[in-house]
Amino acid sequence: MDTIVSLDLLEEYFACDLDTCKGICCVQGDAGAPVEEKEIALLEAAVPLVWNDLSTKAKHVLGRQGVVYMDQENEFVTSIIENDECVFACYNQEQCCKCSIENVFLQGKTRFRKPISCQLYPVRVTQYQGMRAVNYHRWDICRSAIKFGKKRNIKLYQFLKDPLIRKFGEQWYECLCQAAGELNALKKSK
Repeated sequence: MDTIVSLDLLEEYFACDLDTCKGICCVQGDAGAPVEEKEIALLEAAVPLVWNDLSTKAKHVLGRQGVVYMDQENEFVTSIIENDECVFACYNQEQCCKCSIENVFLQGKTRFRKPISCQLYPVRVTQYQGMRAVNYHRWDICRSAIKFGKKRNIKLYQFLKDPLIRKFGEQWYECLCQAAGELNALKKSK
C-alpha cells in the first residue's frame, strides 16, 4: 500500500515533555483515540489487567459502552469519560496522566502496548482507497514538546521511530530516514 508522508514529519522538532504537559493529550479532545479493528479484542483482554488502576467513572463507561465506540466519521475510537478523558487513563504520584495499558505492558503483563494511534501521536494515519496519509496533528497542548525537541535536536520522525516501525515496518522507516537525509542535503545545498 502506498504511503504519503507529510514533510512536517521530517522537518519539525518534537519530543514529549511529560514533566510539563502531564499527558494532557490523553485527557483533552473531542473523541477517543483511533483504534484499528484488530486492536479491539486486545483492548478487551487488557481490561482485567488494568481494572484496579481505572477510575470509578472509567469502570462505569466500560461497563455501559465497552472499550470503543464509533465516532462521527464512523471509525472506532477508545471510549472516553464525559467527552474528555480516555477510559484507560491513570495518574502517577506527580499527577501525570499515563496509559494504564502501557503500564502493564512495561511490567511484562501483556504484549499489547496500547493502540498504535496513541503511540504514534501526534502523527495520525488516514486510510484512503489504496493509500495511507501520514500527517502531523498540531495541537497547542504540545508546544512544550516542540520546544523540548528543538532543545534536544530531535525531529518528529526520530522521536517516533519505534511506533513508526511498529506500524509500517523497519524497511519503511529506513526509507523515511533516507528521504530525511536527502531533504536535509538539498536544503544545505541551496
